[in-house]
Amino acid sequence: MGQVMAVRRTCAGVPILLLCLALTPAMAQQQPDQKSSIPDAPSTSQPPVPAAPELKAAPPGTNPTNPPNQAPPASSSDSGDAPPGPPPPMKINTVPPGSAAKSQSAAQDQLFQLRVNVNQVVVPVRVTDESGHLVSGLLSTDFSVYEDGRKQNLNFFTSDPFALSVAVIVDLGMSDIAVQKVNETFSTLAGSFAGFDEVAIYTYSTSVSQLADFNAVGRKLEGVLNGLRTKHGEVPGVPVTGGPLGPQGPSVNGIPIDSPTTPVTTPSKQSHVLNDAILLAARDLGKRPKDRRKIIFVISDGREYRSDANYGTVLQVLLSNEILVYGIAVGSSSIPGYNKVERLRIPGQGYSNILPKYANATGGEVLAEYSRTAIEEVYSRIIGDARNQYTLGYMTRATPSDTRREVEIRVDRPGCKSSDLRPCVEVFSKEGYYPLPSR
Repeated sequence: MGQVMAVRRTCAGVPILLLCLALTPAMAQQQPDQKSSIPDAPSTSQPPVPAAPELKAAPPGTNPTNPPNQAPPASSSDSGDAPPGPPPPMKINTVPPGSAAKSQSAAQDQLFQLRVNVNQVVVPVRVTDESGHLVSGLLSTDFSVYEDGRKQNLNFFTSDPFALSVAVIVDLGMSDIAVQKVNETFSTLAGSFAGFDEVAIYTYSTSVSQLADFNAVGRKLEGVLNGLRTKHGEVPGVPVTGGPLGPQGPSVNGIPIDSPTTPVTTPSKQSHVLNDAILLAARDLGKRPKDRRKIIFVISDGREYRSDANYGTVLQVLLSNEILVYGIAVGSSSIPGYNKVERLRIPGQGYSNILPKYANATGGEVLAEYSRTAIEEVYSRIIGDARNQYTLGYMTRATPSDTRREVEIRVDRPGCKSSDLRPCVEVFSKEGYYPLPSR
């Protein structure tokens, strides 16, 4: 019986085996289709990459990089928070290929040892008509420059305005009435400068003081000028030469006890160091950038007495640093008729008004005004004249020395009937320069 059941099981397994062998080819043909429809398992090393969408042509007027009806992504320039990217690299060719120095250190040492002698002479020129107004529209061909009588070839010409470096010098040795009149005009003075100018403030009487170094026009300058409004000038009075308050000792009937003769007492004259003030301002201006026009603006009666520096020394510093001197003559020097004797100098008594000498030698200008309103009107005119000048330049063969070179500027205006007595235009420029070596 047991043998019969084993034979039946064996016979029953044979049909199943034959059926499996028959179905194997059909299953092999269907397996690739099923495998293509099942996604692969995600990789453990990198995230799955989505399939790229099908690109279609963008309609006209739209950004092809952004789908329609969607705002473009915000850029760094729109947000304002992200810093700008680095600038593109500059391609600089220093030397031709193959000509570079073998040793880099030797090349650097040679670079820092280069010396260039600059003999460029710059001459600001102010041209006015018979009414004193600036003449515009002149060309370089209208000017002729002569150095020591020899005509020079211009290599620079411009009529563009310049930024100013201005040293304002206020005279506190004038009468108190004149000083107070000037103090009331300081707000107008501050408003005459432009925002790109730089101004320093100096005062002087028996000594020179700098109240403010060169700073841009703004609240700091206004604060210094407001503080200057509290200053006072000289109070004139009769000098005391006798009596109990005089300089002499005790006396009987006007005769000193210790002297058999009556002494003659001469009242002392107070110092008025205008030369020293201009010299200090000129040295400070000489350190300012060369692309600025350098101006000394003096508000004074022009008196000069007992300065340590003389006129010749100060003028050499002015001309060597291309500085122009402008001024407003106030106080006694603004009285009508005073201009006729303002350049007189009494030996041992100093100058009654030395400002015109500085202005004429440097190409500046001095205007005498008495009233407060006139002083305020002159501020803007002088600053404007100093800024809006013609600027000429030429190369010179002069070697560095202390010898002064004379400069003359001539203006030729075709069709102008001029004469020596009645010229069509007035030309103002510096009388010369000193070819000193650069410091």
